[in-house]
Amino acid sequence: MPIINFPPTSSAYLPSPFYILRNYSHCNRTTSHQYSIFLYIMEELDKNATRVSGLPLGFHGTVIHSRRLEDLEILENCIVIVGTDGKIQALQADVESDQINSIVSENGYVPDVFPVKYLKRGEFLCPGFVDTHNHAPQWAQRGVGRGISLLDWLNKVTFAHEAKFQDPEYAKRMYASCVTGFLQQGITTASYYGSHHGQATRILADVCFEKGQRALVGKCNMNRNAPDWYRDPSVSDSLRETHELIHHVQKLDPEYRLVKPILTPRFAISCEPELLDGLGAIAREHPDLPIQTHFNEAKQEIEFTHQLFPEFDTEADLYQQYGLLNDRSILAHCIFLQEGEMRRIQELGCGVAHCPISNTTMQDFMVAPVREYLRRGIKVGLGTDSGGGYSSSILDAMKQAFIVSNAQQMLTQGRDPALSLCEGFFLATLGGAQVCGLDDRVGNFAVGKEFDALEVHTNLAQAGVMSPVEDEDTLQVIFEKFLMTGDDRNIVKVYVSGRSVKL
Repeated sequence: MPIINFPPTSSAYLPSPFYILRNYSHCNRTTSHQYSIFLYIMEELDKNATRVSGLPLGFHGTVIHSRRLEDLEILENCIVIVGTDGKIQALQADVESDQINSIVSENGYVPDVFPVKYLKRGEFLCPGFVDTHNHAPQWAQRGVGRGISLLDWLNKVTFAHEAKFQDPEYAKRMYASCVTGFLQQGITTASYYGSHHGQATRILADVCFEKGQRALVGKCNMNRNAPDWYRDPSVSDSLRETHELIHHVQKLDPEYRLVKPILTPRFAISCEPELLDGLGAIAREHPDLPIQTHFNEAKQEIEFTHQLFPEFDTEADLYQQYGLLNDRSILAHCIFLQEGEMRRIQELGCGVAHCPISNTTMQDFMVAPVREYLRRGIKVGLGTDSGGGYSSSILDAMKQAFIVSNAQQMLTQGRDPALSLCEGFFLATLGGAQVCGLDDRVGNFAVGKEFDALEVHTNLAQAGVMSPVEDEDTLQVIFEKFLMTGDDRNIVKVYVSGRSVKL
């Protein structure tokens, strides 16, 4: 096998994978054994590449993604070319095998050494899932506390568990498990609530970056209506730690290629007016940062909020007054919105994190009027809300979204039709990216976007209990079987910005 001479580098960086590919293209590939060794070297380099770059990739086979809410594209014999920057260079359907080399050449690569993976029947690519709302410090309490009201659940179950994250070693261990678990299930982008601890939330950002997950990471701001041992000591402390998180992430990932801070008032109940005012000032100071909070989540929460802020008629009035309601806002739940609030979030361009599992398993929750939001053009994505939701799977959230939309259709006597399969998939991918303000970068396979993708296999004997694929099944049927009966065992590869991140 020819020897590849690497250019001089510092010990902190590996040679560019593209440099190796380009220089190896001038070598004579004389045996398939040598080529196998070459591919092994490339895979090993990819494991240690920087978090925001990787190897050029090629795929040929079935590709499934959404262009719009009701527009599911199933592309057969499709070639996908991903550059070393992790962005999609080419997407072309109906390509025969003998045409691949010319397309590879047109994109600046040497066909003889460009790695193309051929997907068989029952194997396909789809965009990575986007989780618009979850609580990372609740990872170990999923499934606990069913059947009690929201505020009781916080006080009896959640606050005590989140308080454990005061210990940085516990935070490192649990957040590593959490992020790995989400990636295993194909969640390439997550909007995380951290605990109220500044150090633990910085650890969460570090873990997301290290493991290669795209993430919005927020320090939970809360300085009242929580136990003394689990709240920010003062407004100034809460704001200071928020600034520290922002500065930490700016150093960690200066261009926010993977990780980005998100302002995170837990909800108005937990924040004094001065804290909300300070967060609004940070939002004005950093107009690129998103904002997330719980919004019209439960009747008990709405009533308590009105007692604390009687000067505001609605939660929309409240958050807008403090500068926290705009097109960067991710509003979790949105179950009990008044007509005026719907108009407001539509006009302001806010996004809704639809959490159908927690909405229907916590006491006092209900079904969110998702069809009405979609009818008005409001951005909607799916959230697992784990651990309020018992599952951390977007596939489970999607299935529950179908179920509750059937209920909503009955409750509205047909005025709000149930979600279709393609609509549910849109919410899990491109819709979620829109809510998180990332749809210009991820959410589908448009050329120029970053390659956040899942490689799904539906015909493996070891792939769990998914409904078996039969000879007569169309691609649409195979895809539906995966969405409705598949799980993480069918997701064999997960890519974020072109890098393989599933362990």
